[in-house]
Amino acid sequence: MAKLELIATSTFGMEALVKKEIKELGYEIKEVENGRITFSGDLMAVARANIWLRTAERVLVKMADFKALDFDQLYEGVKDVNWADWLPQSAEFPVSGKSIDSQLSSVPTCQSIVKKAIVDKLKEDYQQKWFAEDGPLFGVEVAIYKDRVIISLDSSGAGLHKRGYRKLSVTAPIQETLAAGLVYLSRWDKDRILIDPFCGSGTILIEAAMMAKNQAPGLKRKFSAQKWPIFQDFEWEKARVEAKKAKKINVEPRLIMGYDSDPEAVSIARYHAREAGVEEIIHFQEQEFKEFSTSRKYGYVITNPPYGERMGDEAEIKELYQLLGEKLLKLPTWSYYIITSYTEFENIFGKEASKRRKLYNGGVETQYYQYYGPWPPKN
Repeated sequence: MAKLELIATSTFGMEALVKKEIKELGYEIKEVENGRITFSGDLMAVARANIWLRTAERVLVKMADFKALDFDQLYEGVKDVNWADWLPQSAEFPVSGKSIDSQLSSVPTCQSIVKKAIVDKLKEDYQQKWFAEDGPLFGVEVAIYKDRVIISLDSSGAGLHKRGYRKLSVTAPIQETLAAGLVYLSRWDKDRILIDPFCGSGTILIEAAMMAKNQAPGLKRKFSAQKWPIFQDFEWEKARVEAKKAKKINVEPRLIMGYDSDPEAVSIARYHAREAGVEEIIHFQEQEFKEFSTSRKYGYVITNPPYGERMGDEAEIKELYQLLGEKLLKLPTWSYYIITSYTEFENIFGKEASKRRKLYNGGVETQYYQYYGPWPPKN
């Protein structure tokens, strides 16, 4: 098959990380926009991207890219696609959509027209009048931005943040893709100690441990495209075999540590670490943050401390963040990275961050405060 145009979607602020991951897989980047990174690849690229991308939300197959100022242009642009090359007669193909700054502003109407155009094309190609839609799932997305229409198929199904290990939950958990992004941005190395003093269900540390083991995040889950007839079994099987062979066996244990004052959260974190297959390299412990201390040097703290709905009032937030500063600023050789939506964080913490980055955590605008410590001396 000829090269495909693929799209990896991401949350705002994560595009550069997704781009870097795609390039590391060996694929050519075609375009980077807000929330969308377009790259070229084949069917193997679809499988590899789904299995390996840590910070992307979904992997889409671009089917059409055209300009439409009215509904007739939208219909003709969609009907021009050779849908029978991808969709079998039994295909289930719901249509989702979004439209920003475009003449075609009614999303429900656009979805209906896209659906009709696909059905009409399939009627011509399969010479039948009705489709049961009881077969494999082909999620169709119509995205319109400034009158540019991109039609794509969702190869992932459930979002890529659903790794399969997080089966229980705590209050306001951080999404796995964002957690992986926080670790990437910190430039943490698996040979350095890493602590999350507010670990909750353990997501940040589990993502870090999976990176330390070079364990593909999608290795244990399934994707919609696995059932698409255009794929042969070998693409997915080959991609999984590659991922299994790439996993590192010997990773030093106990350099990754998580603490939380909630015993139930600690129990859940341990369970999730077992489900992810990284329990042997993470130590979880129940502990109030006021008891936090360490004699280690050149370590990392990456954490998502309580804020917003996770805290009761302003006074509690200030007290916690002041204590956070008192504890961490006494560790001059450490690097620490804190994500929070609290706008006065630096003032209460007691130090201006080396760098800040705007990210979204569950739709909430946050800042990722990055405090760079020194590198360890070379031996």
